[in-house]
Amino acid sequence: MNQTSLFCDDERTLLVPNTSPTVFVVDDDISVRESLEFLIRDAGWQVEAFTSAEEFVSRPRDFNPSCLVLDISMPGLNGLELQKRIAVERPDMPIIFLTGKADIPMTVQAMKAGAVEFLTKPFSDGTLLSAVGKALARSTALTARDAERRALRARYGRLSSREKEVMALVVVGKANKEVASELGISEITVKAHRGNMMRKMEAESLAELVNQAARLRLPRRDRET
Repeated sequence: MNQTSLFCDDERTLLVPNTSPTVFVVDDDISVRESLEFLIRDAGWQVEAFTSAEEFVSRPRDFNPSCLVLDISMPGLNGLELQKRIAVERPDMPIIFLTGKADIPMTVQAMKAGAVEFLTKPFSDGTLLSAVGKALARSTALTARDAERRALRARYGRLSSREKEVMALVVVGKANKEVASELGISEITVKAHRGNMMRKMEAESLAELVNQAARLRLPRRDRET
């Protein structure tokens, strides 16, 4: 890296990505921003840089693994204020804070709110890249879990009203005969609905179906009679 940047030489700790994660950089200082862009891109990650928090939040959200390298002190919306918004809107995006001076109360506030790292300038290339690698690993795991939840909700949404009723009774331990009695339909019809429901939910066993119901966090009325 060009040593006109903020960083000094150090061993680089890299995460070799299996997907295409993006590192977002938000800093109003053009020299810092360009140095970070060069460093992160040279490490093999995609990078997008923004001059302000307002510019960053206007970017449409995607669901790929990502992290945010964020200057804490900026005009307008500052880093801590942006962190609060991200916690609500993009909880799968870890934040690495940058600051020009150590500020213990600010550091504590940022870390308590979930920041993965708080770096005081100047810092080494390796320190920053190690933090980015850890943040992207966390984001990858969170993004995968979120994708699984969204896929599960989509499968549940394809169930008919009757199939949802059957599922609600089955996952609390009702046998086909009991389900038939409660719903006022024949046991053969229950079996047909149950088969369709299991196929749509892609559940290979009752245990898996029960686990899916728990992950869906269905309202109690949809899980029990």
